[in-house]
Amino acid sequence: MYTQSFSVPDNAGQKSARTPSTENPELMAAFDARIDADGRIEPQDWMPEAYRKTLVRQISQHAHSEIVGMLPEGNWISRAPSLKRKAILIAKVQDEGGHGLYLYSAAETLGTSRDQMLEGLHSGKAKYSSIFNYPTLNWADVGVIGWLVDGAAIMNQIPLCRCSYGPYARAMVRVCKEESFHQRQGYEALLVMMQGTEAQRAMVQDAVNRLWWKCLAMFGPPDADSPNSAQGMRWGIKRISNDELRQKFIDATVPQAKVLGVTLPDPDLKWNEERQHHDYGQIDWQEFWNTVEGNGPCNKERLATRVKAHNDGQWVRDAALAYTRKQQQRAQKEAA
Repeated sequence: MYTQSFSVPDNAGQKSARTPSTENPELMAAFDARIDADGRIEPQDWMPEAYRKTLVRQISQHAHSEIVGMLPEGNWISRAPSLKRKAILIAKVQDEGGHGLYLYSAAETLGTSRDQMLEGLHSGKAKYSSIFNYPTLNWADVGVIGWLVDGAAIMNQIPLCRCSYGPYARAMVRVCKEESFHQRQGYEALLVMMQGTEAQRAMVQDAVNRLWWKCLAMFGPPDADSPNSAQGMRWGIKRISNDELRQKFIDATVPQAKVLGVTLPDPDLKWNEERQHHDYGQIDWQEFWNTVEGNGPCNKERLATRVKAHNDGQWVRDAALAYTRKQQQRAQKEAA
Protein backbone atom coordinates (compact mmCIF):
# COMPACT_ATOMS: atom_id res chain seq x y z
CA MET A 1 0.00 0.00 0.00
CA TYR A 2 2.55 2.52 1.10
CA THR A 3 5.89 3.16 -0.44
CA GLN A 4 7.48 6.32 0.94
CA SER A 5 10.00 4.45 3.06
CA PHE A 6 11.44 2.58 0.11
CA SER A 7 13.94 5.37 -0.48
CA VAL A 8 14.83 5.55 3.21
CA PRO A 9 17.57 3.29 4.65
CA ASP A 10 16.72 1.46 7.87
CA ASN A 11 19.56 3.39 9.52
CA ALA A 12 18.12 6.74 8.40
CA GLY A 13 20.11 9.63 9.74
CA GLN A 14 23.33 7.59 10.05
CA LYS A 15 26.23 7.69 7.61
CA SER A 16 27.75 4.46 6.36
CA ALA A 17 30.82 3.84 4.25
CA ARG A 18 30.45 2.14 0.87
CA THR A 19 32.48 -1.04 0.40
CA PRO A 20 33.92 -2.03 -2.98
CA SER A 21 32.17 -4.85 -4.83
CA THR A 22 33.78 -8.30 -4.62
CA GLU A 23 31.23 -10.05 -6.86
CA ASN A 24 32.26 -12.57 -9.51
CA PRO A 25 32.79 -10.48 -12.70
CA GLU A 26 31.26 -13.08 -15.02
CA LEU A 27 28.16 -13.54 -12.90
CA MET A 28 27.86 -9.77 -12.50
CA ALA A 29 28.09 -9.29 -16.26
CA ALA A 30 25.33 -11.85 -16.84
CA PHE A 31 23.16 -10.18 -14.20
CA ASP A 32 23.71 -6.74 -15.73
CA ALA A 33 22.88 -8.10 -19.19
CA ARG A 34 19.55 -9.47 -17.96
CA ILE A 35 18.72 -6.18 -16.24
CA ASP A 36 19.67 -4.22 -19.38
CA ALA A 37 17.38 -6.49 -21.43
CA ASP A 38 14.53 -5.68 -19.00
CA GLY A 39 14.45 -9.30 -17.87
CA ARG A 40 13.22 -10.75 -14.57
CA ILE A 41 15.39 -12.02 -11.75
CA GLU A 42 13.94 -15.05 -9.96
CA PRO A 43 14.83 -16.45 -6.50
CA GLN A 44 16.98 -19.27 -7.92
CA ASP A 45 19.01 -16.86 -10.09
CA TRP A 46 22.35 -15.43 -9.03
CA MET A 47 22.16 -11.80 -7.91
CA PRO A 48 24.65 -9.38 -6.35
CA GLU A 49 24.41 -9.13 -2.59
CA ALA A 50 23.70 -5.40 -2.75
CA TYR A 51 20.68 -6.08 -5.02
CA ARG A 52 19.42 -8.72 -2.57
CA LYS A 53 19.84 -6.42 0.44
CA THR A 54 18.13 -3.53 -1.33
CA LEU A 55 15.15 -5.72 -2.18
CA VAL A 56 14.88 -7.12 1.35
CA ARG A 57 14.91 -3.61 2.79
CA GLN A 58 12.38 -2.27 0.29
CA ILE A 59 9.97 -5.21 0.33
CA SER A 60 10.07 -5.59 4.11
CA GLN A 61 9.49 -1.85 4.60
CA HIS A 62 6.56 -2.16 2.21
CA ALA A 63 5.18 -5.11 4.18
CA HIS A 64 5.64 -3.27 7.49
CA SER A 65 3.76 -0.30 6.05
CA GLU A 66 0.84 -2.51 5.09
CA ILE A 67 0.64 -4.04 8.56
CA VAL A 68 1.09 -0.83 10.52
CA GLY A 69 -1.25 0.88 8.04
CA MET A 70 -4.11 -1.26 9.33
CA LEU A 71 -4.04 0.58 12.66
CA PRO A 72 -5.21 4.15 11.84
CA GLU A 73 -8.28 2.80 10.02
CA GLY A 74 -8.87 -0.29 12.12
CA ASN A 75 -9.74 1.78 15.17
CA TRP A 76 -12.67 3.28 13.21
CA ILE A 77 -14.34 -0.04 12.34
CA SER A 78 -16.51 0.00 15.47
CA ARG A 79 -17.31 3.69 14.96
CA ALA A 80 -18.15 3.67 11.24
CA PRO A 81 -21.32 5.71 10.58
CA SER A 82 -23.31 2.87 8.96
CA LEU A 83 -23.32 -0.89 8.44
CA LYS A 84 -22.28 -0.32 4.82
CA ARG A 85 -19.26 1.75 5.82
CA LYS A 86 -18.34 -0.79 8.50
CA ALA A 87 -18.39 -3.66 6.00
CA ILE A 88 -16.31 -1.71 3.48
CA LEU A 89 -13.73 -0.73 6.09
CA ILE A 90 -13.47 -4.29 7.43
CA ALA A 91 -12.82 -5.53 3.88
CA LYS A 92 -10.20 -2.85 3.31
CA VAL A 93 -8.30 -3.50 6.54
CA GLN A 94 -8.40 -7.22 5.78
CA ASP A 95 -6.90 -6.49 2.35
CA GLU A 96 -4.02 -4.60 3.93
CA GLY A 97 -3.22 -7.55 6.15
CA GLY A 98 -3.19 -9.76 3.07
CA HIS A 99 -0.88 -7.37 1.26
CA GLY A 100 1.57 -7.58 4.14
CA LEU A 101 1.54 -11.38 3.93
CA TYR A 102 2.15 -11.36 0.14
CA LEU A 103 5.10 -9.05 0.64
CA TYR A 104 6.66 -10.89 3.58
CA SER A 105 6.44 -14.05 1.46
CA ALA A 106 8.16 -12.30 -1.45
CA ALA A 107 10.95 -11.08 0.85
CA GLU A 108 11.40 -14.59 2.28
CA THR A 109 12.37 -15.83 -1.20
CA LEU A 110 15.50 -13.67 -0.79
CA GLY A 111 16.67 -15.68 2.21
CA THR A 112 15.42 -13.48 5.04
CA SER A 113 12.98 -15.04 7.48
CA ARG A 114 9.74 -13.41 8.53
CA ASP A 115 10.90 -13.53 12.15
CA GLN A 116 13.96 -11.48 11.20
CA MET A 117 11.84 -8.89 9.42
CA LEU A 118 9.37 -8.62 12.29
CA GLU A 119 12.22 -8.31 14.79
CA GLY A 120 13.47 -5.33 12.77
CA LEU A 121 10.03 -3.74 12.85
CA HIS A 122 9.35 -4.37 16.53
CA SER A 123 12.78 -3.15 17.61
CA GLY A 124 12.35 0.08 15.66
CA LYS A 125 15.33 -0.63 13.38
CA ALA A 126 13.22 -1.15 10.26
CA LYS A 127 11.21 1.71 8.80
CA TYR A 128 7.66 1.97 7.51
CA SER A 129 5.70 4.78 5.87
CA SER A 130 5.75 7.97 7.96
CA ILE A 131 2.09 8.68 7.10
CA PHE A 132 0.95 6.10 9.67
CA ASN A 133 2.50 7.99 12.54
CA TYR A 134 -0.32 10.54 12.51
CA PRO A 135 -3.70 10.17 14.26
CA THR A 136 -7.05 9.66 12.54
CA LEU A 137 -9.14 12.22 14.39
CA ASN A 138 -12.52 11.67 12.74
CA TRP A 139 -14.37 9.74 10.06
CA ALA A 140 -13.27 12.14 7.31
CA ASP A 141 -9.67 11.09 7.97
CA VAL A 142 -10.60 7.54 6.95
CA GLY A 143 -11.98 8.81 3.65
CA VAL A 144 -8.96 11.01 3.01
CA ILE A 145 -6.65 8.07 3.68
CA GLY A 146 -8.53 6.16 1.00
CA TRP A 147 -8.47 9.04 -1.49
CA LEU A 148 -5.03 10.59 -0.95
CA VAL A 149 -2.89 8.00 0.84
CA ASP A 150 -4.07 5.06 -1.23
CA GLY A 151 -4.02 7.26 -4.32
CA ALA A 152 -0.36 8.05 -3.66
CA ALA A 153 0.28 4.36 -3.05
CA ILE A 154 -1.24 3.39 -6.40
CA MET A 155 0.84 6.01 -8.20
CA ASN A 156 3.97 4.56 -6.61
CA GLN A 157 3.07 0.90 -6.89
CA ILE A 158 1.93 0.53 -10.49
CA PRO A 159 5.53 0.84 -11.73
CA LEU A 160 6.50 -1.88 -9.23
CA CYS A 161 4.44 -4.34 -11.28
CA ARG A 162 7.39 -4.12 -13.69
CA CYS A 163 10.04 -4.52 -10.98
CA SER A 164 13.02 -6.62 -12.07
CA TYR A 165 12.50 -9.07 -9.19
CA GLY A 166 9.80 -11.52 -10.23
CA PRO A 167 8.09 -12.40 -6.90
CA TYR A 168 7.77 -8.73 -5.96
CA ALA A 169 6.40 -7.72 -9.35
CA ARG A 170 3.82 -10.51 -9.37
CA ALA A 171 2.65 -9.72 -5.84
CA MET A 172 2.15 -6.09 -6.84
CA VAL A 173 -0.29 -6.96 -9.63
CA ARG A 174 -2.91 -8.14 -7.16
CA VAL A 175 -2.03 -5.48 -4.61
CA CYS A 176 -2.60 -2.69 -7.15
CA LYS A 177 -5.99 -4.10 -8.17
CA GLU A 178 -7.14 -4.06 -4.55
CA GLU A 179 -5.65 -0.63 -3.89
CA SER A 180 -7.74 0.82 -6.72
CA PHE A 181 -10.83 -0.31 -4.79
CA HIS A 182 -9.48 1.33 -1.65
CA GLN A 183 -8.94 4.64 -3.41
CA ARG A 184 -12.40 4.64 -4.96
CA GLN A 185 -14.18 3.80 -1.70
CA GLY A 186 -12.36 6.61 0.09
CA TYR A 187 -13.25 9.14 -2.60
CA GLU A 188 -16.89 8.01 -2.67
CA ALA A 189 -17.15 8.31 1.12
CA LEU A 190 -15.89 11.89 0.90
CA LEU A 191 -18.32 12.72 -1.92
CA VAL A 192 -21.18 11.64 0.32
CA MET A 193 -19.89 13.80 3.17
CA MET A 194 -19.47 16.80 0.86
CA GLN A 195 -23.16 16.48 -0.06
CA GLY A 196 -24.11 16.54 3.63
CA THR A 197 -24.10 19.24 6.26
CA GLU A 198 -21.80 22.22 6.55
CA ALA A 199 -20.15 20.53 9.53
CA GLN A 200 -19.42 17.43 7.43
CA ARG A 201 -17.92 19.52 4.63
CA ALA A 202 -15.75 21.36 7.14
CA MET A 203 -14.62 18.00 8.55
CA VAL A 204 -13.50 16.84 5.10
CA GLN A 205 -11.64 20.09 4.41
CA ASP A 206 -9.89 19.90 7.78
CA ALA A 207 -8.76 16.32 7.10
CA VAL A 208 -7.40 17.33 3.68
CA ASN A 209 -5.57 20.27 5.24
CA ARG A 210 -3.87 18.02 7.78
CA LEU A 211 -2.93 15.13 5.47
CA TRP A 212 -2.13 16.75 2.10
CA TRP A 213 1.51 17.62 2.74
CA LYS A 214 2.15 14.35 4.56
CA CYS A 215 0.88 12.48 1.48
CA LEU A 216 3.29 14.39 -0.77
CA ALA A 217 6.15 13.33 1.51
CA MET A 218 5.13 9.68 1.03
CA PHE A 219 6.99 9.62 -2.29
CA GLY A 220 10.25 10.01 -0.44
CA PRO A 221 12.86 12.76 -0.32
CA PRO A 222 13.75 14.84 -3.39
CA ASP A 223 15.80 12.98 -5.99
CA ALA A 224 18.88 15.05 -5.10
CA ASP A 225 18.63 13.81 -1.49
CA SER A 226 17.78 10.19 -2.29
CA PRO A 227 21.06 8.36 -2.99
CA ASN A 228 19.42 4.92 -3.16
CA SER A 229 17.02 5.90 -5.94
CA ALA A 230 19.58 6.02 -8.76
CA GLN A 231 20.86 2.51 -8.06
CA GLY A 232 17.33 1.20 -7.61
CA MET A 233 16.39 2.55 -11.02
CA ARG A 234 19.58 1.15 -12.57
CA TRP A 235 18.57 -2.30 -11.30
CA GLY A 236 14.98 -1.97 -12.45
CA ILE A 237 13.62 -2.09 -8.90
CA LYS A 238 12.29 1.45 -9.23
CA ARG A 239 11.03 2.70 -12.57
CA ILE A 240 10.16 6.34 -11.87
CA SER A 241 11.94 8.80 -9.59
CA ASN A 242 10.46 10.25 -6.39
CA ASP A 243 9.99 13.73 -7.82
CA GLU A 244 8.38 12.45 -11.03
CA LEU A 245 5.92 10.31 -9.05
CA ARG A 246 5.08 13.22 -6.76
CA GLN A 247 4.40 15.44 -9.78
CA LYS A 248 2.18 12.82 -11.42
CA PHE A 249 0.19 12.46 -8.20
CA ILE A 250 -0.36 16.21 -7.87
CA ASP A 251 -1.42 16.58 -11.50
CA ALA A 252 -3.91 13.72 -11.10
CA THR A 253 -5.29 14.89 -7.75
CA VAL A 254 -6.00 18.57 -8.51
CA PRO A 255 -8.98 17.84 -10.82
CA GLN A 256 -10.30 15.26 -8.35
CA ALA A 257 -10.25 17.90 -5.62
CA LYS A 258 -12.25 20.26 -7.83
CA VAL A 259 -14.94 17.64 -8.39
CA LEU A 260 -14.99 16.89 -4.68
CA GLY A 261 -15.26 20.56 -3.79
CA VAL A 262 -12.27 20.84 -1.46
CA THR A 263 -9.32 23.21 -1.55
CA LEU A 264 -5.82 21.76 -1.49
CA PRO A 265 -3.87 23.64 1.23
CA ASP A 266 -1.08 25.03 -0.95
CA PRO A 267 -1.19 28.72 -1.93
CA ASP A 268 1.62 28.08 -4.45
CA LEU A 269 -0.33 25.37 -6.29
CA LYS A 270 -1.01 26.52 -9.86
CA TRP A 271 -0.89 25.24 -13.41
CA ASN A 272 2.34 25.97 -15.30
CA GLU A 273 1.52 26.22 -18.98
CA GLU A 274 5.15 26.05 -20.03
CA ARG A 275 5.89 22.88 -18.03
CA GLN A 276 2.41 21.41 -18.58
CA HIS A 277 2.43 20.50 -14.90
CA HIS A 278 1.30 22.03 -11.63
CA ASP A 279 3.79 24.03 -9.61
CA TYR A 280 3.56 23.47 -5.86
CA GLY A 281 5.03 24.71 -2.58
CA GLN A 282 7.79 23.45 -0.32
CA ILE A 283 7.34 20.24 1.70
CA ASP A 284 8.46 20.34 5.33
CA TRP A 285 11.26 17.78 5.07
CA GLN A 286 12.38 18.45 8.63
CA GLU A 287 9.04 17.11 9.87
CA PHE A 288 9.34 14.16 7.50
CA TRP A 289 12.78 13.11 8.76
CA ASN A 290 11.79 13.72 12.36
CA THR A 291 8.88 11.31 11.92
CA VAL A 292 10.95 8.73 10.01
CA GLU A 293 13.48 8.75 12.84
CA GLY A 294 10.76 7.83 15.35
CA ASN A 295 9.64 11.17 16.73
CA GLY A 296 6.23 11.56 15.09
CA PRO A 297 2.96 11.98 17.02
CA CYS A 298 2.09 8.26 17.02
CA ASN A 299 5.40 6.43 16.39
CA LYS A 300 5.63 4.89 19.84
CA GLU A 301 1.90 4.12 19.97
CA ARG A 302 1.91 2.35 16.60
CA LEU A 303 4.96 0.23 17.44
CA ALA A 304 3.64 -0.66 20.89
CA THR A 305 0.33 -1.77 19.38
CA ARG A 306 2.05 -3.98 16.81
CA VAL A 307 4.35 -5.56 19.41
CA LYS A 308 1.41 -6.25 21.73
CA ALA A 309 -0.62 -7.82 18.91
CA HIS A 310 2.33 -10.02 17.96
CA ASN A 311 2.91 -11.15 21.54
CA ASP A 312 -0.80 -11.73 22.18
CA GLY A 313 -0.94 -13.93 19.08
CA GLN A 314 1.95 -16.18 20.11
CA TRP A 315 -0.43 -18.91 21.31
CA VAL A 316 -2.03 -19.09 17.85
CA ARG A 317 1.35 -19.59 16.17
CA ASP A 318 2.32 -22.17 18.77
CA ALA A 319 -0.95 -24.06 18.25
CA ALA A 320 -0.54 -24.02 14.47
CA LEU A 321 3.00 -25.40 14.73
CA ALA A 322 1.89 -28.08 17.20
CA TYR A 323 -0.93 -29.11 14.87
CA THR A 324 1.47 -29.29 11.91
CA ARG A 325 3.90 -31.48 13.87
CA LYS A 326 1.04 -33.76 14.91
CA GLN A 327 -0.11 -34.14 11.30
CA GLN A 328 3.45 -34.90 10.16
CA GLN A 329 3.89 -37.54 12.86
CA ARG A 330 0.56 -39.15 11.89
CA ALA A 331 1.57 -39.20 8.24
CA GLN A 332 4.91 -40.81 9.11
CA LYS A 333 3.21 -43.56 11.14
CA GLU A 334 0.77 -44.29 8.31
CA ALA A 335 3.62 -44.44 5.81
CA ALA A 336 5.61 -46.86 8.01
